[in-house]
Amino acid sequence: MSATAYLVVHRGQGADASSSRYAVPYTPGQSVLDGLRFVRQVLDPTLSVRHSCISANTCKECMIVVDGKVTYACTARLEPREMVLQPLPNKAHLRDLVTEIAPPDERLDHALKALGRPPGGSPAR
Repeated sequence: MSATAYLVVHRGQGADASSSRYAVPYTPGQSVLDGLRFVRQVLDPTLSVRHSCISANTCKECMIVVDGKVTYACTARLEPREMVLQPLPNKAHLRDLVTEIAPPDERLDHALKALGRPPGGSPAR
């Protein structure tokens, strides 16, 4: 008999919030990030989640709220039960589970202003 993990993903914050529930095949040792990658690849390619290192816990980009606790999706273990996933509440929300992670002075717009270039534009030729 195969076990199933159920990921309830809160997609958004405030008045725009909605949630989606996904059934994910469970294998012991999987991370929550593994489950989210399965959702994106097989069930819902529109789900947005930030990650870079694929469960190596080196990039620090996959931080989300899992069952009310802030953690990295790559280190949180997937469990054969319902798990609630939310974006970080104290960061600017971009989409689904993705929030702004770069400090304001490290964002591209700040760097472009420092170089005398308009934010979002191309360099003058």
